[in-house]
Amino acid sequence: MADIVITEFMDDAVAADLAKDRDVFYDKGLVDRPDDLVREASRCRGLIVRNRTQVTAELLDQCPELKVVGRLGVGLENIDMAACAARGVAVCPARGANAVSVAEYVVATMLMLMRGIHRTTGPVIAGEWPRNAFMGREAAGVTFGLVGFGDIARHAAARASALGMEIVAHDPFVHAEDPVWRDMRARRVSLEELLEGADVITLHVPLTESTRNLIDAAALRRMKDDAILINSARGGIVDEDALVAALNGGSLGGAALDVFAGEPVTAESGARFDGVPNLILTPHIAGVTHQSNRWTSVLTVRNVLGVLDANA
Repeated sequence: MADIVITEFMDDAVAADLAKDRDVFYDKGLVDRPDDLVREASRCRGLIVRNRTQVTAELLDQCPELKVVGRLGVGLENIDMAACAARGVAVCPARGANAVSVAEYVVATMLMLMRGIHRTTGPVIAGEWPRNAFMGREAAGVTFGLVGFGDIARHAAARASALGMEIVAHDPFVHAEDPVWRDMRARRVSLEELLEGADVITLHVPLTESTRNLIDAAALRRMKDDAILINSARGGIVDEDALVAALNGGSLGGAALDVFAGEPVTAESGARFDGVPNLILTPHIAGVTHQSNRWTSVLTVRNVLGVLDANA
């Protein structure tokens, strides 16, 4: 059995380099074959996963030699942290590796929604040429609101500020006297003030019991009728049915979802989004670019080898 098992996709060249010096089993489709996954992982010391592999207590019980779980990303909802701690298994997320990619996704989808670019292809192909129907908005001068003000949010804020946007953020874990507020020219506000005053609202918080359905029907009602909501953080933070109702009812200007309460989205669960206006849906790709995939892979390998070498 391999010493390191990789269950989902990573940079192929990084995986190949790792395999030159270590006993590695790499199969990006292993996550979809639970029995094979258990068999391959049962004697490994290092397990590398993305967000789909469920590292549960049951899986850990079948991996008695496991020392470290390397996460190709930052979210840990798919990893039972308490079970890992109880068994002495280290968990190493690749913090910061995809911050630029996610920040650029936020700005890109924001601009598309503000200008209505995502709706123009069909009419142009049909020869309708509806120039007057797509009078969009400029980013300069409008308010960019961030729920959560960590690393990714700050990268997004810097890019929005460069476009001339006013930056407001809500994060109870960033102290009012932290120099970041001054350095980034951001105004610290309550969640209620942000929801009511921001023209663009982007989410940058983990999924916890306190953030589950944080953006529900009541929160959506607080927002401006032309506000834009972007969720590239975690599915479950936004009440998807309430969002669909708000967009269909014209009480929200637009939304982009890169993450969903249930992933992957199936044809059945995705049917609710069919025909919803001013909505961009993407398959959890905000943090996935060639550059971020490579750096995430490099950082994860470094983290895993660091733990394994320390336990050699």
